[in-house]
Amino acid sequence: MTTMTEASVREFKMPDVGEGLTEAEILKWYVQPGDTVTDGQVVCEVETAKAAVELPIPYDGVVRELHFPEGTTVDVGTSIIAVDVSGGAAPAPAAEPRPEAAGAPAEPKPEGSGRQPVLVGYGVATSSTRRRPRKGPEVPVQQASAAIHTELNGHAPAAQAPAPAAPAPAAPAPAGADRPLAKPPVRKLAKDLGVDLTTVVPTGPDGIITREDVHAAVAATASEAPAPAPAPAATPVPAAAPASYDTARETRVPIKGVRKATAAAMVGSAFTAPHVTEFVTVDVTRTMKLVEELKQDKEFAGLRVNPLLLIAKALLVAIKRNPEINASWDEAAQEIVVKHYVNLGIAAATPRGLIVPNIKDAHAKTLPQLAESLGELVATAREGRTSPAAMQGGTVTITNVGVFGVDTGTPILNPGESAILAVGAIKLQPWVHKGKVKPRQVTTLALSFDHRLVDGELGSKVLADVAAILEQPKRLISWA
Repeated sequence: MTTMTEASVREFKMPDVGEGLTEAEILKWYVQPGDTVTDGQVVCEVETAKAAVELPIPYDGVVRELHFPEGTTVDVGTSIIAVDVSGGAAPAPAAEPRPEAAGAPAEPKPEGSGRQPVLVGYGVATSSTRRRPRKGPEVPVQQASAAIHTELNGHAPAAQAPAPAAPAPAAPAPAGADRPLAKPPVRKLAKDLGVDLTTVVPTGPDGIITREDVHAAVAATASEAPAPAPAPAATPVPAAAPASYDTARETRVPIKGVRKATAAAMVGSAFTAPHVTEFVTVDVTRTMKLVEELKQDKEFAGLRVNPLLLIAKALLVAIKRNPEINASWDEAAQEIVVKHYVNLGIAAATPRGLIVPNIKDAHAKTLPQLAESLGELVATAREGRTSPAAMQGGTVTITNVGVFGVDTGTPILNPGESAILAVGAIKLQPWVHKGKVKPRQVTTLALSFDHRLVDGELGSKVLADVAAILEQPKRLISWA
């Protein structure tokens, strides 16, 4: 039987599959220990704060160990799977401990003439990685060993110099001590919970403080807190909140992934950009007739034609007539960035939460091309396969709340954008048409914009142009 060495084991790390992401949750493993994998084979599906992504392995070999079970949130850069690339027999599932877990230094990877692995979000490895050295534990351990030897034998070890007095146990680190080792997400967690990292006992590899260490410090502080003094008998005491919730009638869902990112983005947008929303109610009867005509057009055969297609085209034409609406506010540079391209975002509700993928360079697409792009965008979103790249770089957004029977709303801007158009339900209503009250197809549009760079005049012009086009779709020809 072939003996497997640590040098033959390759560790595949969690990549940054999106711009600036720090962690991802493992949704599903497609391989198990003992399975053979090939370069480019998808081994797992992970969910980031932006989307669900499948991860391919960048080399051939046999799976030795899965380091984390499904449902675990893992920091970017942490090894998630070990693969034996030696070509030997498959190892048993109970693999020996990794060097990281045992505290031993990792052996250097052998240099070879084969191609270098390319990790998603990482690029080609140009140099070997180095582990940060331990800071401090070795000296206290040696001092403690020398003290024990002296107590038992009456003298210090012959081969060692006299050890200095050991410091008092459990003493807090002085102000000038080395900075505690912890990853950025753990530091943020400690800051949010009000935990001083210098007081936390690390349990991670190389003395790194983990999330569990921070939570343990919070629990220890809570248990050590003195009980509050009882209130006087004459003062009525309100009923204390229950320690647990009613599991039979309540369900608690962890806030993570797409929903967590969406919540943070919306809060940041609402409290950063001063929102203004304007409304207009418009007769879209002619637009609905045009939709039915286009469905019979051979040029649109196999494409999905609906009112959203013409509303998107109307917004693109309005942006062409009023380009200043397609901009963003650069707070750091104190500049307004006017963009000469339109990446049109379409808000989509998915089982994992609200996402806003965008159609790149939508301004340059013909109506059939726009219909094709819309169809692909919606289908991909519903399947949960929208990539992080598809949700980056948006310039303006449409949210169609009308599909839920809602008349309209006041949408919140996507971060980095200056305008978002909400489309309400299209309903048959009594409307004055050519001097007579007739049943007409009517909808309400709402345009929210960043009042720092879009004033009332500009916002009104854009909304009025969209409404005019939907009322008289032939303007698409003359204005486009």
